Amino acid sequence: MKLEDILLGVLLEHPSTGYDLKKYLDVHGRFLRSNTQMSQVYRSLTAMEKQGWITHTVEPRPGAQDAKTYRVTDEGATVFLDWLTGPYQPPSRFQDPEFGARLSFAGFMSAEQLLRLLDVEIHTRQEEIARYRFRDRRENWAPTIPFDAEFADSLGERLHAIGAAAIDAHVAAMIELRRDLLDGKLSSRSLTALPGDLDRSDLSS
Repeated sequence: MKLEDILLGVLLEHPSTGYDLKKYLDVHGRFLRSNTQMSQVYRSLTAMEKQGWITHTVEPRPGAQDAKTYRVTDEGATVFLDWLTGPYQPPSRFQDPEFGARLSFAGFMSAEQLLRLLDVEIHTRQEEIARYRFRDRRENWAPTIPFDAEFADSLGERLHAIGAAAIDAHVAAMIELRRDLLDGKLSSRSLTALPGDLDRSDLSS
C-alpha cells in the first residue's frame, strides 16, 4: 500500500486541499499511516497530477494563499479501484495497516468484494494460529554480557499470551463482521455466499 492509494481514496470520498488531506492523515486516518509529513502529501499530489490521476482547481482567498482543491480523474479512479479490489496478500503481521486501509474504503467495494477480502484475512490468520500458537518457544541463550534468562523466558511467555489474545480478538471480530455482512446488518444490499466462499462452519475456530 502506498500513500497515493490512501490519498486517492480520500479524494474520491470528497475533493480536498492538501491541508485537508494532511488533517485526515493526522486524525481519521492516523492508524493507516504513521507520521506523514505535509511535504510528502504535496510530493504525492504533484506526482499523481503529472500521471493524470488527479486534477485541481484554484480557489482564490483574499488576504491568504489561494487554495488548490484536488479531484480524482477517471484514470485515477481506475488506479485506486485496481488496488482496493485487487488481490490481497496479507502481511505477516495482522496489525499492519493494509487490511484496515481497504476496510476503511469499503464504500467503494461491492458486498461480494468485501466478503472475499474478509475470507482471505480470516483464513490467513487462522492458519497462522494453527501453525505458530503451540510452536516450541524455548531459546538456547548464549549471552556475552550479563543476562537474566529466567526473566527473558517469563516475559517472552507473557508477550506470547498477549499476542495470542490480540490475534484471537482480531479473527473473532472479522468473523462477526463477515456474519453481519451476510445477515444484511451492515448494508441494504442483498448478498448471498458465492461458490467457493467460506461456509460459516469453517469460521467457528
